[in-house]
Amino acid sequence: MENWITSFMEQFGYWGIFLLIALENIFPPIPSEVILTFGGFMTTYTNLTATGVIVMATLGSVIGAIILYGLGYLINVDRLELIIDRWGRYLRVKKEDIRKADAWFERYGYWTVFFCRMIPLIRSLISIPAGMAKMKFGLFLLYTLFGTLIWNIILVSVGAAVGDNWENIVEFMDVYSNIAYAIIALVIVAALFFWIRSRKKA
Repeated sequence: MENWITSFMEQFGYWGIFLLIALENIFPPIPSEVILTFGGFMTTYTNLTATGVIVMATLGSVIGAIILYGLGYLINVDRLELIIDRWGRYLRVKKEDIRKADAWFERYGYWTVFFCRMIPLIRSLISIPAGMAKMKFGLFLLYTLFGTLIWNIILVSVGAAVGDNWENIVEFMDVYSNIAYAIIALVIVAALFFWIRSRKKA
């Protein structure tokens, strides 16, 4: 996939970056680390500028995030409750659990969106629960924009700085991604443990 991504970017330039980043936000398996660091590298031997790459990448990210936000908005909590009514006994989930999760996201969701925009894979998927929680669209866009902008500036700048060694940065980002996934998995396991324990006490 990496070779296809770099070839596409070399062929279509800014618009290639925009399309790939938009797709990366909708289909997370496409790695933004490759797109952004290689985009930074391209500024060293083509007429692309770092500012142009960052702007197009950020625009693509925001468009992709809006699409997933809309998907989450259509699903919404009420529809989830209908699913829980039917299948919840098998999943051991109650409607109250959905409401609690929704209330938590309502309280901390904006900062969650901001920080998660800098975590691979999660940076894309976080837009769905934001839509489900009916997060204010203007604030969702604001936090998404700034979180995405920081991520893009860092990776494009690093890609431009290291030049043809950009693949080393991708390898480093793979390590960062694995650490982030491990931490998220531990948090989920801990949350499940305390949830199951509280259910047993109840």
